[in-house]
Formats: sequence, structure tokens, C-alpha cells
Amino acid sequence: MLNTQTAFTLVDPQTGNLAFRLFSFDDNNNFDHLQRHNYYTIVWVTKGRGKLRWNFSEYDFEANTLLAFAIYQPFMVITDEPFEGIALNFHPDFFCIHKHDKEVSCHGVLFNNIYEPPFVRIDEHAAVIFKMVLEQIKAEMQNPAMAQYELLVSYLKIFLITAVRLKTEQQPSEQTILIDRKEPFILQNLKDAIEAHFKKKHSASDYADMLNISAKALAKLTKTHFNRTLTDMIAERIVIEAKRELYLTNKPVKEIAFELGYDDEYYFSRFFKNNADVSPQLYRDTVGAGRAVMA
Repeated sequence: MLNTQTAFTLVDPQTGNLAFRLFSFDDNNNFDHLQRHNYYTIVWVTKGRGKLRWNFSEYDFEANTLLAFAIYQPFMVITDEPFEGIALNFHPDFFCIHKHDKEVSCHGVLFNNIYEPPFVRIDEHAAVIFKMVLEQIKAEMQNPAMAQYELLVSYLKIFLITAVRLKTEQQPSEQTILIDRKEPFILQNLKDAIEAHFKKKHSASDYADMLNISAKALAKLTKTHFNRTLTDMIAERIVIEAKRELYLTNKPVKEIAFELGYDDEYYFSRFFKNNADVSPQLYRDTVGAGRAVMA
């Protein structure tokens, strides 16, 4: 395992910004305040437990948990006991989960999943793989050689694929307690409805009408099972799509707004900033515009 308080950082020579970083921690100083970064963050908690505040929700977690956060996704950790682990940061210019989704399938599973908590429980088998990969990353960053970027991306892919497989295996077991109840069918229909209509239907009442359920009853279900309001979930889904378009395309903000059901570009920009904490243009400037043309 990595030594305490060590950090290995790769900087983009063109921009001077962080491209990739691996570091260990032995306290909560890195995460005890609200985090919003223009890069992806993965935190492997090896010791300690606490509460994770993420978007509009709060979750308990224990040791041997992997926390995963997308770009500009707000989070912070609250704990009053010894807290140790390892963190990975990577900018989408270093590795874009949207462009490589067919290879690692982490978009919508590990990152940008509005229906599940942003963490994975780590078993012994996965821990062995993670430790091995992290040691390889550490060695490569200490002694850079030819094709360092390509090798680091390969290690990152192994790490992400292992985490995605683990979370995919865990998702069904988390839902078995609901198997004999009516709610899961309504909630699955809700998921399908959001995915099909989020670009045009933006209010909770729209989805209540579609599912033939009262808005109050649907609100109670989403709060109970997803730990957040339906309005927040719809907003998050819209923002995820907007971020994807801002990163992968050169479309004007006005065009992206229109495609997402907003006739007023300025209203959309305010909505985006309220939910992402940055304007659409600043997001594009700090994360990257037109990266779809890049390899």
C-alpha cells in the first residue's frame, strides 16, 4: 500500500492543469469541506466510517468502500474517527468516460447514476486487484518512461472496470428487500420515464401524471428509495446530459438548451449554474470544449 501522505501528480503540459493524481490520506482534511472539481474523483476508504454528503443526499459508509464523483459534483465527508485511504483524480482530457464508455461502461454506473448512492463495497478479491493496480500506477509515476500516458490509462481502465463489475453485482442484492412490494415496479417505470422524457418534461407532476399516481405519493416513494426529491433527480439528469454535450461537442449553449427543452438560453444557464455551481461556458472552458475531435 502507498505510504502515508504521498502524492503523485501528472500535469497537462499544455494547460498546466491537473491531468492525473494518486494520493494517500490519513485524516479527513482533504474532504471535510464541500468539494467541486473539474475532474473525476475516486476515494477508496480503507479505514474509518462516516457520512457522505453528496448532491442533495446524505449516506452512511464504512471502511472498504469506494466513493466515486463526477466532474463538479458536490460532496464532502463527515467523520470523527481515524480516516485513511487512497484517492485518484483524473481530468476528462486524460481519460473521458463518455468517449470510452464502450470500453469501461462506468458512465451511469460508477459515475452519473442518479438512482444509486455513489459508492461500492470492496470485497477481498477487488481489494487485491486495486492494490496491485495502484502500486503499478505509483511505480510508473515515480519512474516515467516511454508511453507513460498510455500505460497509466490502461491501469486506470483496469481499476474502473473492476469497480463497475463490483457495483453491477451489488445492485440486484440491494433491491431484493423490495421484491414483494409494489414500489419497485413504479420506480422502474419512473426511471424509464425520466430517461425517455427528461429533455421535454421537467416537472415532478409530469411524471406523476404519466404513472397514474398522485404527486404526493410519488414524492414520498422517491424520497424513501432514492433519498432525494423527484425534482432534484430530474434536474440532475438534465445537467448530466448538458455536461456531456458541453464536453463532447462544439454546439452553442443556446442549441444545447433548446435540445433539452429550454427556449430561453439565459434561463437554462441560470438553471445549470444553480445545479452545477458553474455556468455552462465556464464548465466548457475548464473541462474542455470540442474534445470529440480529439483522439
